[in-house]
Amino acid sequence: MGLADDISAAVTDVVCSDWDVRTGTVVPGTDDVKLKNGAVELDAVYLYADLADSTGLARDFTKKTAAKVIRAYLDATCRVIRARGGEIRSFDGDRVMAIFVGDSKNSNAAKCGLQIHYVVNEIVRPKVEANLPAIKNKGFVVKHCVGIDAGKALVVRGGVRGHNDLVSIGRSPNVAAKLSDERSFYRTYITKAVFDRLNDESKYGGEDQEVMWDGPATLKVGGENMSIYRSTWHWKP
Repeated sequence: MGLADDISAAVTDVVCSDWDVRTGTVVPGTDDVKLKNGAVELDAVYLYADLADSTGLARDFTKKTAAKVIRAYLDATCRVIRARGGEIRSFDGDRVMAIFVGDSKNSNAAKCGLQIHYVVNEIVRPKVEANLPAIKNKGFVVKHCVGIDAGKALVVRGGVRGHNDLVSIGRSPNVAAKLSDERSFYRTYITKAVFDRLNDESKYGGEDQEVMWDGPATLKVGGENMSIYRSTWHWKP
């Protein structure tokens, strides 16, 4: 049987078979989901953190310099995610995706976003500029954006045996990813679904206990007008 026939049989098997779905209370690892039609339904919060202008970084600097900046960003971001209880499940170049579950998942993810803002501004950017002179000399500014949404998603394994990884299917991971692509002076975006479930610690800040989130505002996300909240606040880990 040729490759085309092999692919045809495999695709038919996928689209014609029922999913074996179980409800999850923890974020699954790859081995926790069956490769053939296994799926875990999660009620979760998805966070995407994305380094801005990686195209310019790759275009204007050496590969080694660009790699140092991206690695520094991802290293710092992942440390915050893990400290806030998030489970890291995928990387896409200069972007990382994390999943939060549990009773405080919305507040933990929102706090994580604000703390990522702090470490990028106060740690990553100054250290990059101090130790990589070309970055500062050419005017490249290390910036980022975090997108967060909540809802149910289906976690499945995509790929073939020996070459596969987990994939999250649903509105919330898709929206969170698109929000992380926003480029404005705001650095953290959350949907109304997340904002409505924040505890006071993750909603109010400063001596006067101001609301740390601007909104609601309407933003078109994937062709849909959505109610979102945005923040320029940062929070020291």
